[in-house]
Amino acid sequence: MATKIKVNGMSCQHCVKHVTEALQKLPGVKNVKVDLKSGEATFDKPDKITMDEVSKAIEKAGYEVGR
Repeated sequence: MATKIKVNGMSCQHCVKHVTEALQKLPGVKNVKVDLKSGEATFDKPDKITMDEVSKAIEKAGYEVGR
């Protein structure tokens, strides 16, 4: 299922790389695209992964999930 999430705190391509890698490490997550300009990440999320798990992965990478 295609999913979009707001990510706060990104300021450069290095940040984009960190968020991308954090999401790609989640089992079953595919097609990760992180857009610095919009501050959004889009990805295909399997049903078995919760948005709480996604948020925790982003926060562990050092960024904040927009509410």
